[in-house]
Amino acid sequence: MKVVILAGGLGTRLSEETVIKPKPMVEIGSEPILWHIMKIYSHFGFNDFVICGGYKQEMIKQYFSSYVISHSTVRVTFSTSRISVLDPPKENWDVTIVDTGYSTMTGGRIKRIKKFVEGENGFMVTYGDGLANIDINKLLEYHRNKKKIVTVTAVQPKGRFGALAIGADGLVTNFTEKPPGDGMWVNGGFYVMEDELFDYIEGDETVWEGAPMSQLCAERKVSAYVHRGFWRPMDTMTDKRELESMWNSGNAPWKVWG
Repeated sequence: MKVVILAGGLGTRLSEETVIKPKPMVEIGSEPILWHIMKIYSHFGFNDFVICGGYKQEMIKQYFSSYVISHSTVRVTFSTSRISVLDPPKENWDVTIVDTGYSTMTGGRIKRIKKFVEGENGFMVTYGDGLANIDINKLLEYHRNKKKIVTVTAVQPKGRFGALAIGADGLVTNFTEKPPGDGMWVNGGFYVMEDELFDYIEGDETVWEGAPMSQLCAERKVSAYVHRGFWRPMDTMTDKRELESMWNSGNAPWKVWG
């Protein structure tokens, strides 16, 4: 089953980084967040990726074009002009990078890669800026059991504010520092989709999270896989620094691979 990664947006809230690179190429540690996302899927045996590029998509192509050389020990024999890779990277990836347009919306990007995923008994889709310790195999099993066109992963994001419990006498009885999600479940990406969804997307201007999802929900064709573990988007520089701090400390919850 192929994994589609939406990697074409402008990432304006991360402009300190995205002025020079696409958001999925912003690094956590020494590798772009795109690499981290792919490592999650690869850990569960999903190694065939379709990347929906747009803004500065040539940088994504350059990264993967030179991946083997840049991640290996190489021997250069000048007399024969030969380059030998001595210890190639362990990733068993097949990566298709598609230019889905500079200003195409999320639904339009999915529509544009139809020919790469259609007829393969479904496919997965996620955003190029979110990390989680989700069990991809359990997500897929859940989708198969529900028999819906789309399954979306429901998550509770980190709360923005501390929560107070106040008694009748006006005294604070409990304080919780930024409880997860503030009680709300949100779309965490990590979708599983069936080919029928393409009928719900009109064209490049279609926002996937708008009309298509609303119609599918109205028709009761969307199921939610509840993930109570770690999930974190990289929307701002603060998010980026927090994720990098986790990675550098050796305590990165999304690092499910060995």
